[in-house]
Amino acid sequence: MSAETSVPRPRESGLDISDSDLFRGLLSEAPFAFAFFDPSGRFIRVNSTFTELTGHPVERHLDRRPAELLPADLTALIDSALRRIGEEGLPVTDQRIRTRAGNGDTRHWAVSLFPMHGEEGVVMGAALFGVDLTERQLTEEELKRSEERYRSLVESQQQLVWITSPTGTVVEDAPQWRAITGQGLEEYLAHGWLDAVHPDDRPGAEEAWREALRGRTMFEWSYRVRTRASGYRHFEVRAVPIIRHGGVVEWVGANTDVTPQREAEEMRGRLTDQLGAAALRTARLQGATAQLAEALTVEQVVQVIIDVGRTALAADHSAVALLDPDRGTLKVINSGGIPDAPGAPGEELQLSQSSVMTMAVNSRRPVFAESPESLRAQLVDAGAEADQIASFVAHTDERAWVGLPLLAAGRALGALRFSFTRPQKISQEDGVFLEALAGQCALAVERATLFEREHRTAETLQRSLLPDRLPVVRGLTLAQRFRSGSRHVQVGGDWYDAFVLQDGRVAAVVGDVMGKGVKAAAGMGRIRNAMRALALTNPPPAAVLTGLDRVFEATEEEEQVTTLAYMVVEPGTGEGTLALAGHPPPLLVSPQGTALLHETEPGTPLGWATSRRQFRFCVPPGHTAVLYSDGLVENRKRGLDAGLRELSSVVAEAPPEVVASPHMLLDFLVDRMLSGYEQDDDVTVLAVHVPAATKSD
Repeated sequence: MSAETSVPRPRESGLDISDSDLFRGLLSEAPFAFAFFDPSGRFIRVNSTFTELTGHPVERHLDRRPAELLPADLTALIDSALRRIGEEGLPVTDQRIRTRAGNGDTRHWAVSLFPMHGEEGVVMGAALFGVDLTERQLTEEELKRSEERYRSLVESQQQLVWITSPTGTVVEDAPQWRAITGQGLEEYLAHGWLDAVHPDDRPGAEEAWREALRGRTMFEWSYRVRTRASGYRHFEVRAVPIIRHGGVVEWVGANTDVTPQREAEEMRGRLTDQLGAAALRTARLQGATAQLAEALTVEQVVQVIIDVGRTALAADHSAVALLDPDRGTLKVINSGGIPDAPGAPGEELQLSQSSVMTMAVNSRRPVFAESPESLRAQLVDAGAEADQIASFVAHTDERAWVGLPLLAAGRALGALRFSFTRPQKISQEDGVFLEALAGQCALAVERATLFEREHRTAETLQRSLLPDRLPVVRGLTLAQRFRSGSRHVQVGGDWYDAFVLQDGRVAAVVGDVMGKGVKAAAGMGRIRNAMRALALTNPPPAAVLTGLDRVFEATEEEEQVTTLAYMVVEPGTGEGTLALAGHPPPLLVSPQGTALLHETEPGTPLGWATSRRQFRFCVPPGHTAVLYSDGLVENRKRGLDAGLRELSSVVAEAPPEVVASPHMLLDFLVDRMLSGYEQDDDVTVLAVHVPAATKSD
């Protein structure tokens, strides 16, 4: 920019502007746009800054009117201002205009025009001053856009922004808050926002807010807010103090609506609880099923049901009743004296009586009574007398009941009854679990009933096949012990026998037919009878075993395994012979308590195509020969070899009086050999004792 930017003009009357160097310097260096108009509205002077506004050089402006150079909007503004100045002599200030520079940028200006008076006060012209506001305008627009972005961000995040005084008092409106809560402005101001907070959340929120005000620390909290529709939504709030020069000037806070997140969390929590409950019910059902699978008798099944009722259902009382279809009654097995029906003694129920269990059996459906009122309504519908029901409810501590029918292939076997000393809400999931439990219990009851029936049959058959008593023979003493593996386990194929042959000798045998139940007992009976027949016609042990092999091949299944030890002994002398068919060797016990296992080839089980051999076996006077089944020496924790060694050592511990008595000796052996072990097989032991010779003999 040159120092001289205006063209000199001749001196005009009343005003001398051509000789003032100061004036020219000010105009040329001024950061604002300047122009001077004569009374007719022609340009007299302009500075270079004004040329930025018009886009024309300085020289082109002189003696021209604005309409000849300027855009229509700027011309209209200047002409209007000049007319007003000429008519009223008053300035026109702060007129906003926009111009476009040569490079296409838009510029913003604030233009003011002032009258210029001569010595007589006459208006000699007008001066225009223009200030470039472009930077300021851009800053304001950027700030406005920033505010709009912030507002949009807040609104998109469902935040309610609010401001309070330094003391926490609301002094400014928060339209979003009031739109949500429906509060009026007067209701909201001061501390009215607390009135919209849920009563349960208000004390904690109010105290936390006061604590933040006292400590000038960030306020973070969450609470429920009552909405215009009288519902509640969850909000998280955060507020910070605005501090200037060490003091709080205001608090600015924002509430964020987190209701969807909370509802999702609650839903996840409910689903987690439901899945956990379902998993727990499944685990309990699996546990109950496993326990029921191990129960063999009805008594054991009932005990499992009681345990499941206590542990899985938290039932205070449990009962099981079995149906007698011929008599039309339910026999309550374990009522514990707790009656199931009004006026009933509690041990036996007629199906015509109204009770939880009879209703379950008659309807073939579960009965759920979650309270005494529910039980009363169902019993009345079933025909019970109202006064009996009232008396029953009054004299029992039970307050909720469950009755479940035991059904097997649609056939009723009985019913289960669980009761609680408090009202019990039974959900649909609980009902499904209870029905599944009842189904497993019904299968277990049916299985146990069949087992007990088969057990009684097999036990009767086994007893009928074993000898009632052993023969009494001079010069020989016989003793036997038989101990079942468990009174609940099916009978097995262990057996023993002793009888006198035609020549006066005595045959003694201990056998073991592998397996359990009626099948094993029947096989044992066939082998025992065949052995007696063969021994009475051709008594040598090798001949008897050879004949049994042929019988076995003809009558028994290929997979059946049967072993035995068979000996023939002479009374008085103890001379005899022995043959083994895959059986443990006999034990010979001396009068001094020394035990010796007979070293004899064990042979093979019956039915195997082998040549049978017999061996000399002598029981000297005073000695005792012991034949036994493998249940005496072998179990799950003790192998056969270890058991045989232990058998010999146990004999060495027997007192002399025990060794001298075959009956006492067998008791001693059985007790010691089974001590410390869980018996899982039958134990059969047969003793052949030859008394010591006396002086009279």
